[in-house]
Amino acid sequence: MPKKVAIGVVTGGKAKKTRRVEVARLVRHPRYGKTLRTRTVCIVHDENEASQAGDTVEIRECRPMSRRKRWELLRVVERSREAGAPELPAENIPGQDAPAQELPKV
Repeated sequence: MPKKVAIGVVTGGKAKKTRRVEVARLVRHPRYGKTLRTRTVCIVHDENEASQAGDTVEIRECRPMSRRKRWELLRVVERSREAGAPELPAENIPGQDAPAQELPKV
């Protein structure tokens, strides 16, 4: 039987080799038919500690590793903006005009 694979966003990583991943999904209400946004929280084993909060990751179902940990990290799909290299402020980007100076008060 193939194991489940999901893509979610890391929302916590305080413990060693463990991450909290939220998998968002859309569900139709059984009676009213309205589409609802729900989330499933998965506790994921991250052996190499490759992910950080805000990263989009791919996870796979695995054998139970602890009371709540039933998923393992496959790969980091996309890094979060905070985790990457710092972005340069607009005035330091080459090729762009300098910001306009303020007009004197009259």
